[in-house]
Amino acid sequence: MTQASRSSDYGIRRGLYRDRENGWIFGVCAGIADRFNLRLSAVRLVAAISLLVFFWGTVLVYILATVLIREKPLVYAGRVSEHEFWRRRDYWSQS
Repeated sequence: MTQASRSSDYGIRRGLYRDRENGWIFGVCAGIADRFNLRLSAVRLVAAISLLVFFWGTVLVYILATVLIREKPLVYAGRVSEHEFWRRRDYWSQS
């Protein structure tokens, strides 16, 4: 298990997310590669070949995935004291 697949609040992250940090356009391919533990270049290659063969179908599926799949939540990788400070600040700013 990698540090990126772990959330300090909820434990191991499950599900499919768009990874805008590692993605080119909307992070759909990066999210699929991260979720299924695949190489990002392989997922992008399959998407590119699919785009050449089934253009409109691939475009439609990509747009639907962009709309329906949530963005990957941020994972804090700093000191615990700073994390607690910002969690309290975020809590009070939402009220």
